[in-house]
Amino acid sequence: MAEEIVIQKYSDVRSQKIDWLWFPYIAYGKITLLQGDPGDGKSTFILQLAALLTTGKKLPDGTKGKKPINVIYQCNEDDPSDTIKPRLVKAKADCEKVLFFGNDQSLTIDDNRLDGAIQEADAKLVIFDPIQSFLPQNSDMASAGKMRSILNKLSTIAQKRKCAIILVGHLNKSSSGKDMYRLLGSIDIAAIARSILLISRDEEDPSIRYMSQIKNNIGYEGPSISFSFSLKGFEWGNVVYRELPSQALDNNLPLEKAKGVILAALRNGDASSRDLFQQMEGMEISDSTIRRALKAVGAKNRKKGTNWYWYLPGKDKE
Repeated sequence: MAEEIVIQKYSDVRSQKIDWLWFPYIAYGKITLLQGDPGDGKSTFILQLAALLTTGKKLPDGTKGKKPINVIYQCNEDDPSDTIKPRLVKAKADCEKVLFFGNDQSLTIDDNRLDGAIQEADAKLVIFDPIQSFLPQNSDMASAGKMRSILNKLSTIAQKRKCAIILVGHLNKSSSGKDMYRLLGSIDIAAIARSILLISRDEEDPSIRYMSQIKNNIGYEGPSISFSFSLKGFEWGNVVYRELPSQALDNNLPLEKAKGVILAALRNGDASSRDLFQQMEGMEISDSTIRRALKAVGAKNRKKGTNWYWYLPGKDKE
């Protein structure tokens, strides 16, 4: 006999705040996609980020570091001894906190053992690089039904273990103008991810790369973060606010930095006052500077329910 459908009321659901690993790019309990063309530095970027997270250092946008966390980095394309470990050491990661599943090269993202392994490792970030290497043999990335089933199972694990999961993916060669549709396989992969990060090269200087957020279903899209490769090795660059003129980017003063965060947050509509102040406090921008920046860009605030939101007149979307 089939199990009856349970009817529930949203009035019985307890509201919870989203917990962020790195606001507003990577959230705990959610799936994030990191995508880009082959050779653009996706793996290097994610290992450099893992180094900061395992040592509790300041994040690339200036956000204060938190308590060091355990990270699972699973990669079948590079050798742990001659490639991954040297990269982690060079990035000054705490290798005691970077873990991997070393006994099973057939591991897939729908493996029933994955939940228990994440719990045992006490990992707060799990990375599969690239996603194509960890799909079941009978799966088809172009099949919406199969990909939704697989990723929904992975999303459930993320929620249960309160960890962030990042899937690294290559872009296809489509000439479509929207980067989200260049992810290999079904668009449902992008639909299930709550955040999508894109690695791209600077058009004039290929040694400079950008990490840009092209989708955020649980907040506003954050500004781009630049990084570069040179004879000195990997270097983090600036927070790039495309709404600001170049001279504002160069001096990177707190007021201009705050204006950039605000403009990036409000370009698609309202932004929570609490979230705005929380992000900039993490970047060591004072409340007085934030308020000056809000006034400078012409932002207005309004109350919705019990919460306050900021918006730009003429750009707000009711």
